Amino acid sequence: MAKGLISIPGGASQVEKRAVVSACREVGAKEVYLIEEPLAAAIGAKIPISQASGHMIVNLGGGTTEIGIISLGQLVIYQTVRVAGNKIDEAILNHMRKAHNLIIGERTAEEIKFKIGNALIGEEEKEERKMEVKGRDIQTGLPRILEVGEKSINKAIQKPLKQILEGVKEVLSKAPPELAADIIDLGIVLSGGTALLTNIDRFITYHTGVASFVVEEPLFCVIRGVGMVVENLDDFKDSIR
Repeated sequence: MAKGLISIPGGASQVEKRAVVSACREVGAKEVYLIEEPLAAAIGAKIPISQASGHMIVNLGGGTTEIGIISLGQLVIYQTVRVAGNKIDEAILNHMRKAHNLIIGERTAEEIKFKIGNALIGEEEKEERKMEVKGRDIQTGLPRILEVGEKSINKAIQKPLKQILEGVKEVLSKAPPELAADIIDLGIVLSGGTALLTNIDRFITYHTGVASFVVEEPLFCVIRGVGMVVENLDDFKDSIR
């Protein structure tokens, strides 16, 4: 009998859940289980989600940022922010067009993000990282190479970063006192591909006052978590639907 386990956004509606289950059954799955993405990311990050203490995870993906507080194997508070890596790329695209009259592609924007993108530039960072960017000049239509520095990119990506930050703050503000105390002690866990952005952990720590850190191999947390649940369905029966 074919079984399927699908990760879904923490705030998915019943209609959306039924649609996912229906789609899986149409392709041959007899049994379909659903797990909220923040839970899957937390399991993949090796957070002991079954404990009574509160753990907070921020999974920074491509299209959405999934934020959740977990206790006793359940999402206690969660929020989906529809701003993540793609919006940061878009901000870089728009910046290159408006500030430098240069049209670049999505792949180039992503390369800029990870090579010189910096969520929080500190005073101790004396030497600015720079890179050559290739694109098409808006006025002439001809190819052009331009050197860009991380300070200008830092300013360009502040809007999407602040939207993510607002989601983090909102979830923190809803945390019960006992779980809030746990989060202060344990910190905020960051996962997902966008967690690879330089100083994203320092950015969240600076603006929330809560220690934040990026897990090892953040890009693979969700898929690793899904795999761990599939291999141990009985152990995670309280976390799947």
